[in-house]
Amino acid sequence: MTLNEFLAEWQNDSDRVLVHTSGSTGKPKPLWVEKRRMAASARVTCKFLGLHEGDTAMLCLPLDYIAGKMMVVRAITCGLRLVSVEPSGHPLTIDHSPLTIDHSVDVAQCSMVNVQWSMFNELDFAAMVPMQVWNSLQVPEERERLRQIRHLIIGGGAIDEALERELADFPYSVWSTYGMTETLSHIALRRLNGPECSEWYTPFDGVRVTANEAGCLRIEAPEVCSTVLDTNDIVELAPDGRRFRILGRRDNVVCSGGMKLQIEQIEQKLRPHIGLPFMLTRQKDRVLGEALVLLVEDAEVGHYQEVCRQVLDRYEVPRHYYTIDHLPMTATGKPARREAEEWVKNHRN
Repeated sequence: MTLNEFLAEWQNDSDRVLVHTSGSTGKPKPLWVEKRRMAASARVTCKFLGLHEGDTAMLCLPLDYIAGKMMVVRAITCGLRLVSVEPSGHPLTIDHSPLTIDHSVDVAQCSMVNVQWSMFNELDFAAMVPMQVWNSLQVPEERERLRQIRHLIIGGGAIDEALERELADFPYSVWSTYGMTETLSHIALRRLNGPECSEWYTPFDGVRVTANEAGCLRIEAPEVCSTVLDTNDIVELAPDGRRFRILGRRDNVVCSGGMKLQIEQIEQKLRPHIGLPFMLTRQKDRVLGEALVLLVEDAEVGHYQEVCRQVLDRYEVPRHYYTIDHLPMTATGKPARREAEEWVKNHRN
């Protein structure tokens, strides 16, 4: 979807907008959401971050998904000046010719003009996925532009320890987001740098989180979602009963030989020791029930077998290792877990 197409959809007579889930645990699904709830979510985020009319925000995410749509809605609802660039792995490259949208009275009177990056030495607000942030950190000019963003929010995938370390000394605020399509982007933020750095997510005002019977996060956010949401995210609540942290996904637990193995936690152990892209998945096993599998984008797996034996507990060591040309990812940069399982199943056959 193009920016003009979404603006036209926002202005039409319907009170709803069509979005699609990310597809991290299956095929992307269509979902109709109310415009008034999107606007309410936009106001909450801008209030939390202290954004004001006339501040500059950057759109560098696909408009097929909720995260990109919500950046536009925040600009419309709160009077932000939107700088739109083509979604890519390097959104801050000098090769882009950004497109700005200036709001006068309403969205119908937007004007769009080509500008150069020199006009935007400091962006007030941007939202990116971890891959975009990591790529930008590798190029000195892009890294400096990234450091000058006053409020950077990062969502759509796990932020590992290495990335957190890279962001720790940023002069302005950097946040990890928690949310999903059904909550119209995020409902909680976690500070990644500065004295307010924390491992706990803080929900927005009006959002209540608890743990359900399965130990997963339950969300009550009436302003943005009409129903109570039971997620598949295994949660730990802070002693204050308000903040929380995510331990992994319930559907990413591998039951192997009577042991329950949390894929995300094992991946986190391995990340400091495996430099190439990798992911863990599962396959059926006649003896164990399920077996842990490591996929890596490399031709030699012997080295990674040794790394796993040295770093992981005995029962966490993958039983199988496969090389793959490209790890399956969703359009929003998340591991496509179901696709990975299918690849392993077909590879074995």
